[in-house]
Amino acid sequence: MRRVVILTALVFLLATFTTAMAADVVKVGLNYPKTGPYSAMGADQYRAAQMAIEEINAAGGVLGKQIELIWRDSQSKADVSTNNVNELIDEGAQMIFGGSASSVAVAAGHVCQQRGVPFFGTLTYSTATTGKEGHRHTFRECYDAWAGAKAMAQYMNKNHAGKKFFYVTADYTWGWTTEDSFRKFTNTTDEKVHKGVRTPFPGATEADFKKALGLAKMVNPEVLVLVLFGNDMANGIRMATAMGLKESAEIVVPNLTLGMAEAAGPKVMEGVVGALPWCWQVPYKYGFDRGRQFVEQYSAKYGRYPSTSGASAYTILYEFKTAAETAGSFDAPAIVKALEGRTYTFLKDSQQWRDWDHQSVQTVYVVKCKPEVEVLKDKFHLDYFDILSSSPGSDVFITHPEWKAARQAAGKPTELESL
Repeated sequence: MRRVVILTALVFLLATFTTAMAADVVKVGLNYPKTGPYSAMGADQYRAAQMAIEEINAAGGVLGKQIELIWRDSQSKADVSTNNVNELIDEGAQMIFGGSASSVAVAAGHVCQQRGVPFFGTLTYSTATTGKEGHRHTFRECYDAWAGAKAMAQYMNKNHAGKKFFYVTADYTWGWTTEDSFRKFTNTTDEKVHKGVRTPFPGATEADFKKALGLAKMVNPEVLVLVLFGNDMANGIRMATAMGLKESAEIVVPNLTLGMAEAAGPKVMEGVVGALPWCWQVPYKYGFDRGRQFVEQYSAKYGRYPSTSGASAYTILYEFKTAAETAGSFDAPAIVKALEGRTYTFLKDSQQWRDWDHQSVQTVYVVKCKPEVEVLKDKFHLDYFDILSSSPGSDVFITHPEWKAARQAAGKPTELESL
């Protein structure tokens, strides 16, 4: 009888302790590509997220709670991500973030809207993510294809106006909106003159790229636009170089990241032009102290520089912390309201979460890849980008009337859902 009493008491104490521990934790869910064609960008998100959580927890957490990261591998597949996000929410995640494939971000946003949980897009460049597929619970921290293309148009129209373009485009929402935006702002909408071909996503093979680039070689363009991402871009540009296309055409990658450049290699990337919302050189060139601190801490911890996706994941966790503390709650409607219209300055200059589409409006950078010899001088062999220009967000992001028109054309409400 005594043993039963003792055992019962121990079970009660363990349950009480477990409950108390659970009460001291807030879970956040990361749905990211641990595997698949965008895995390099996924790894950077995970590393930066871990670093942010360690810092926040060491400083006391959020509203007295320690952040606990739970995650799933998106594989860059929308159907997998739908299941992942539901599982993460069922496990208690009070915020979901991630991306690297806009189809994944759109799927996650739909689930989070249905479940009433905030979702933050970490690396999702399709205009649709906060456009026709936008929701009240969805926020995008990075830029979109529209802004990237509009920022690049100044360089393209100055250096390549009147030339013949050819597009190789990943066949999903990011690829479609990126190509559409790039054509619009570079005046290459005539597809009879500026031809293009689409490659499968996910699952594009060497044969797919060989066929697409073979068509490009037959057309003999003066500008080859690779609307490809992750390993697909790296494979595509290596093949284009091997086929001699780089000798006859300027190669442009509208949305570029450090991981993509690294995967392709410095020799292949020489002279390639692209756009991005952030790279590790930005805080040094423009004097952003908090950005430099992030780069140096990340480099010391991981032995490499952070890329765009890492910077975005890092920023999102601090913005979630600020929103919860401003609201005094982890309640989703309170978090959403605390972010809407909020201006913040973190790793670069000022950014703002717009209240009508939840896009983070920010400066956009156009970069050109350095010669191989310069890249290899760097201690990590990762000094790929020379920043050519910066465009204020107010000049390049989609306007409210343009956003409303796109929503209306898609049969969507011209205001986000009520809370």
